[in-house]
Amino acid sequence: MSTLDPEATAVVYLVASRTLDYPDPRLVSDLPLLRAALSTVPAAHRGELDALLDHLGSVPLVTLAADYVATFDLRRRCCLYLSYYAHGDTRKRGMALLAFKQTFRRGKVELLGNELPDHLCVVLEFAATAHLQQGRRLLLEHRAGLEMLRIALRDSGSPYALALTAVSQTLPPLAGDERDAVARLAAEGPPGEDVGIEPFAPPDLAGARP
Repeated sequence: MSTLDPEATAVVYLVASRTLDYPDPRLVSDLPLLRAALSTVPAAHRGELDALLDHLGSVPLVTLAADYVATFDLRRRCCLYLSYYAHGDTRKRGMALLAFKQTFRRGKVELLGNELPDHLCVVLEFAATAHLQQGRRLLLEHRAGLEMLRIALRDSGSPYALALTAVSQTLPPLAGDERDAVARLAAEGPPGEDVGIEPFAPPDLAGARP
């Protein structure tokens, strides 16, 4: 179980949400604010996000944007939509999206714009700013997909893996059934996919945090 208090956990989720979003001038201008917020988190729990902020602050914006698209838009196994890992593009995903929306409504949050409610950045921001307990519940319900995304980013050498590691470290260690679910997802891909998500290599569960 994470040793972070609720306030520090919320900061981790908020910084992870911002750093996993598409890089734009606003993100660059917000980097000092994100660093200041992260400074309130115990040092042992902020190393990954500190390193990611360093990366985002040292790479030209055009390069960051191109890398983001190549990572999250062109690699199906690096999908930021949590319900995709559990349900693929099947009808069950529609019900899963409805469940996300209902959770947000219970937290008195109505989504604006066209972003789907299962987008990881949306879930993390909800947990950080509206209802930490309900947001963590969504992360735990989709833990296999969260870990699969972390592993895929890590194995591709993406700096965005740092944000996933930081989030994963706020959650309990993987249980046996969850580890099995990650391995099964790696082997088979989401439901309804004939060829899986860019065939996954078997995950290194020894490194599948925590």
